Amino acid sequence: MKRFTLSNFTQSSGRVLAGAALTAALTAGLMLGAGSAEAQTTLRVTSQLPPSHPVTANLYEFKEIVEAESEGQLIIEIFDSAQLYKDSEVPQAVASGAVEMGTASLTRFAGTIPAVDFFYVPFSLPTLEAVRAATAPDGKVRGLLDDAILETGARVLWWQAVGGAVFMSDKELRLPSDVEGMKVRVFGKTLGDFVELLGGAPALISGSEQFLAYQRGTVDAGMSSAAGVKSRKIYEVLDYMTVTNHATVEFVVLINEGVWQGLTDAERGIITSAGQQVEKALRDAIIQEDLDAIEFVRSETDMQVIELSDEEAEAWKEAAAPMIDSYIENAGELGKKVVEAAAELQ
Repeated sequence: MKRFTLSNFTQSSGRVLAGAALTAALTAGLMLGAGSAEAQTTLRVTSQLPPSHPVTANLYEFKEIVEAESEGQLIIEIFDSAQLYKDSEVPQAVASGAVEMGTASLTRFAGTIPAVDFFYVPFSLPTLEAVRAATAPDGKVRGLLDDAILETGARVLWWQAVGGAVFMSDKELRLPSDVEGMKVRVFGKTLGDFVELLGGAPALISGSEQFLAYQRGTVDAGMSSAAGVKSRKIYEVLDYMTVTNHATVEFVVLINEGVWQGLTDAERGIITSAGQQVEKALRDAIIQEDLDAIEFVRSETDMQVIELSDEEAEAWKEAAAPMIDSYIENAGELGKKVVEAAAELQ
């Protein structure tokens, strides 16, 4: 059985080293008795989300297609619920070769590629049509960001739509002024800047750690997708969810570039085709997923769902207006190109 374990890369993270040791042990165990399976190639995929979340379910759909199309010669092993790496660690783990594949929030690249945070500039893509165009596989916006990510050593295979961002809190949030003085969990620098603009204090907390942060009172509020509120049971620790849809949450599925180049043309073709299929299926389904999650929270939990009036929604948009200039200043020339490409879509 062929497995890609690229141990010759230098690791800068202690947790990545620990994860690499664990996966090396798994590799050694699975190699025993491989026997007639020598021609197989196994790719491990790390996800911080539980199996019930649409992002991880999307990976299992990918696994089913790849293994069927390759007639069992490509094996996909999925380690969900942050068994191997937290969301913040996935880009480095994949780029270094500590794990072959992984899925992470797009914003996890913001430290090295600030332009990726365009999707988290509040209200920058105001319609579903604009989001679809900006995330299209052959679109200019996405192409600019995929190319930049490739330079880190990780190749984007497909994007995973997660849905519109919502606020969750321990008090009602109807107007931007309600955020003033609150400690807010965010999942990207740009969203943190937005919280600061509103007078709050942002805290960058991994998705897998946010439940405890709310439970312990480390933060008063947070941002997530509606599906995330449901799958992570945030309704058990916070009282309100405000449907602002101020950003579109996007994940990316990555593969180590060295691993990718080590695959055969046929294997790359199977993986590419499967990724395209599951990407389209998830994006087509995500609107309904959002609606279903919101309805679940409304009808099956004690959390109250706040739907904004037109006047309230407009107040949020006006409050966010300075963010686009701030984004360009922070993201530099690439950010400017992304904004210009997005403007052509609207």
